[in-house]
Formats: sequence, structure tokens, C-alpha cells
Amino acid sequence: MAVASTSLHTLSPPPLKPSLPNHSINPIHLPRLRRRRFASSRSAVTTKEQEFGAVAVLESASGRLEDSAAAAVSGGGGGEDGGGNEFGKGVDRAINAAIVLAAGSFAITKLLTIDRDYWHGWTVYEILRYAPQHSWFAYEEALKTNPVFAKMMISGVVYSLGDWIAQCYEGKPLFDFDRARMFRSGLVGFTLHGSLSHYYYQFCEQLFPFQEWWVVPMKVVFDQTMWSAIWNSIYYTVVGLLRLDSPITIYNELIATFWPMLTAGWKLWPFAHLVTYGVIPVEQRLLWVDCVELIWVTILSTYSNEKSEARIAETPAESTSSSETAELNSSSTSAKE
Repeated sequence: MAVASTSLHTLSPPPLKPSLPNHSINPIHLPRLRRRRFASSRSAVTTKEQEFGAVAVLESASGRLEDSAAAAVSGGGGGEDGGGNEFGKGVDRAINAAIVLAAGSFAITKLLTIDRDYWHGWTVYEILRYAPQHSWFAYEEALKTNPVFAKMMISGVVYSLGDWIAQCYEGKPLFDFDRARMFRSGLVGFTLHGSLSHYYYQFCEQLFPFQEWWVVPMKVVFDQTMWSAIWNSIYYTVVGLLRLDSPITIYNELIATFWPMLTAGWKLWPFAHLVTYGVIPVEQRLLWVDCVELIWVTILSTYSNEKSEARIAETPAESTSSSETAELNSSSTSAKE
């Protein structure tokens, strides 16, 4: 019995363990979950790409608008604005050409008709032959009757021509010059240079009344130190005031260009003034000096206008760049939102 009970116990199956609830993922559902996770991550990436794409599109559109605006401003653009700009430039050229032609015609006519009261029986050859000589006699007569006004007229013409030459030297076309700039230079020459030079040369003769050989070098040194410094400062200051510059701006630019202007004159005037003070009579000196002034006014006008024109050109560029930066910042912020 004992053996039989033992064998029965041995042959009986082992008791089953209690089954626990299985919370693990069913393998059948794994592909579906993976697809959901991939789809969600893909949608997130797509959203980011759309945001960056929107920002890129806004920046590209802003860049195209800026390029088109710059092209319209620089090259005249297209449409009504470009046509209006070209029309305005054409009107300016026509006015400048009329001024040049009128002034040149008046000067040539005045020169050739100096003897019109005596033309009866004259040939063309005789008119052309005596016109320069009799024009010189008329100039000498004007120096006797009204010397200051005659010298003012000469300096006004020379300073206007000198500024025109300076603008052409700077690269502007022949009839695209700045009329206001040329008028300012001519006005300074007419009102100040002619009259001040008339009294300066008389003062210089009283300051150095000697006739020795060393007087001429002394006059040249005095001219190229004291008088040049005073006149260059006067010209620069008055031109700046006529441009409506502030006194601080005029002072700063005068300090920056004072020494270069003074030393630039030393390359030209010492040789010219050896003739001025050694050969030319006192009353005729300003005419000789004004002939040389055509070269000097070109240098003087360039120095006195280059800084102001550069400052005027930089101001719109700075304002445009700041406005463009603000627009880009606002567009990028709206795109991110």
C-alpha cells in the first residue's frame, strides 16, 4: 500500500501556478504603435520645417523688395517713379546747359562787340584783331573807376568756373553739375574774395615797403601762412553756412581739412606768387591770381564739399539699414508666432 501510494504520488502532475494578469504589449499591436509614434514625430518635424520655411520665405521676399527699391532709386527704376526721376534729371541737364550756353554766349559777345561803336567799315579780321586789346583797355578803365567791383566780378566768375571744373573732375558729366554748389562758390568769390584780395594786396605793400630782393620771398611766406590760413577758413566757413550746416559740423570739418588744404596750396602758390609779387603790378595782381585760382578753386572746392557730401550720402543709408533691420526682426517674430 505504501508503494502504491508512492507511485500514485509520483505519477500525479505538478500543481499549476496561479496565472498573473499580463500587462505587456501584445506583439500583434507593435507595428501599429510604431506607426503612430513615427507619424507623430514626423508631424512635429514637418511643423518645424514649415516654421523655418515661412521665415525663409519672408526674408527672401524682403530681400527682393529691398533690391527692387535700391534698383529703382539708383537706376531710375521702372514705371512712373523711374520715368519721373529720368524726367527730372533731363530737366536739370537742360537748365544747366542753358546756364552754361548763356554765360558763354554773353562773355564771347561782350568780348567781340567791345568796338561795336566803331565797326563802320571794319572787316571781320579787324574786329577779331582789336577785340582783345580794346577789352584789356576797358578792364584797365574799370580798375580806375571802380576797382573793387571789377575785381569782385572777376573772382565771382572764376570761383564759379572753378567749382564746375571740380565737379567734372569728381566724375560728374558736363551738364550734371550741382547748381546750388556752384552758386555758393561763386557767391563767396564775388562777395568776399574780390574785395578782400583788393585790400590785402594793398596792405601787403604797406607791410613790406622795401624794394630789396628778399622782399618777394618774405611776401610769399606771409601769403602762404597767414593769408592762406585766413582765406581758406573764411571760404570753408561761409560755404558751410550757405549749406545750412551746423556750427559744430563746420568747425569739426574745418579742423579736419585745415592742414591738408594749407599744405596743398604749398604745391602750387609759392611758384605762382614769385610772379605775383616779383613781376605783376599791384592793381593787376588779382587778375593774375584769379587765372591761377581756376586750378586752386578746384582743389579748394573739392576739400570743402567732399566731407559734407559723404555725410549726406551716409545718412539715408544708415536710416534705411535700421528700418530694414526692424522690418526683418518684426517679420521673423510674427513667423515664429
